[in-house]
Amino acid sequence: MKPDIQRELIPPDDALRLIRTLHTMKATFNNSVQEWQLLDESGHVPTEPSYTELLGHATNAQDLSRDVLRLTGEFAASPHSTHRAGRATLAHLAMASTMSAHAASHFAETAETALGLPRASGPADQHYMTNRMVINHASARAFLRRTSESLRDAAKELEDHLRFQHFLSTLAPRENPAPPPPRPSSRRR
Repeated sequence: MKPDIQRELIPPDDALRLIRTLHTMKATFNNSVQEWQLLDESGHVPTEPSYTELLGHATNAQDLSRDVLRLTGEFAASPHSTHRAGRATLAHLAMASTMSAHAASHFAETAETALGLPRASGPADQHYMTNRMVINHASARAFLRRTSESLRDAAKELEDHLRFQHFLSTLAPRENPAPPPPRPSSRRR
């Protein structure tokens, strides 16, 4: 392989390690979307939503976001982020970082609204706050889904890069075995 192409390749072990991490994080975000619910089984907001539970959603989302930010920072600091596939992967990781941060803040706003719900001045105010809570919680879960999608896309970039490396290795000229020793000449002197 040409040296300039070789410099653009992310070592397979590094790429595979990162792909595994991305798949694990993606699954965690997907599970969180399923687990962190505001509405009950009938699709209604509980009469007294639990501030503690909603604050737990915000806290856990913040922890997940910190993990994505840390991974993004580590990848950005690596020499792999300067390669073509690395830049594309970093762009997906940057999007995941942004989306995960938005999720945490929307969960926190949901909890804050739940805390103020009992102090609502009237039915109209309570209706407004309930709707705001539902919208913020749904938005937070949507940001978790988008984070998961960005992590999936980052992993796909790396998987495509590994397939490209495999393809290049099939094109690389194979070393020819040593030529056989010359045969003795049949001519006599």
